Amino acid sequence: MKALAAVWLGLAALFAALAPAYAHEVRPALVQIQETGPKAYDVVWKRPVVGDMALRLVPHLSGGALEKPPTLEQAAPGYVTRVWRVRDGPPLEGQVLEVEGLSQSVTDVIVRVTTRDGRTLDHVLKPAQPKFTLSLAPAAGVAVPAYLVLGVEHILIGIDHLLFVLGLLLLIGPNWRLVKAITGFTVAHSITLALAALGYITFPSAAIEALVALSILFVAVELMPARRAAGGLAQRRPWLIAFVFGLLHGMAFAGVLADIGLPPDAAPQALLLFNVGVEIGQLVFIGAVLGLMAAGRWLWQARHWTTPRWAALAPAYLIGSLSAYWLIERTLAAI
Repeated sequence: MKALAAVWLGLAALFAALAPAYAHEVRPALVQIQETGPKAYDVVWKRPVVGDMALRLVPHLSGGALEKPPTLEQAAPGYVTRVWRVRDGPPLEGQVLEVEGLSQSVTDVIVRVTTRDGRTLDHVLKPAQPKFTLSLAPAAGVAVPAYLVLGVEHILIGIDHLLFVLGLLLLIGPNWRLVKAITGFTVAHSITLALAALGYITFPSAAIEALVALSILFVAVELMPARRAAGGLAQRRPWLIAFVFGLLHGMAFAGVLADIGLPPDAAPQALLLFNVGVEIGQLVFIGAVLGLMAAGRWLWQARHWTTPRWAALAPAYLIGSLSAYWLIERTLAAI
């Protein structure tokens, strides 16, 4: 099983390299512009903080309003917030919004503009497209498609969530029980995501992130050959484990929406699109892993390779090592 062993070594190197950067999820930044008059508007800039380090992102409006010192600046867990109150400034229409440093990052910037007549316009700035021109003209349809893209990208860069899904896949295998487990995980995190994003439940985000790491560590332990041979709870009722821990992961997903907020005039649509995006990203990841496993199995059989003794331990040690690192770091952050 040298091919699969090589795949595991490659995954180990990739996740190990990404672990420090993604010890906390890469959350998007937020630019929120509230138009209060023809030449008056408030600009709120929320810049994510990873650990003790704030990402170097600087917003600019072509009219120059953001080049002045902010009216208000404050720090909160996970973010630094700056507020500019612009009065008698250049009109917003036609100005170019650009985020300096975005092209060198791996995060996105959610842009929300609320016009004087109450309309909410959403846009997503990406590293490949760090600027765009503001247009306040009415648009057809619900202005929330950005949340679908945000959901897909959030799960695909959420290394911890992907490791949990990978652990379930390796623990159960590609069969009907996997379908039941993934369905349970989806239902569970959809419930808590909706309740938390809509404000019905609240939770300390640092504690939830630590519990998410603990859930991944639990799956890693269950992947050990001795535990699998003993037929533990995860082997007998994988859907139950997926559902219970899915509730935690849903609250972690909701942390992103809590930080950037939902459009007040289309909150259910935005929430649904975000959740659909998460599921799309999850299915893409599962499909990619199954494809790699199938390719490795075919190559192993074609070359008549023997299975290294450590290959059975590699998944558990890879997932367990990273989840233990996250658990310790996040527990310390929550204290």
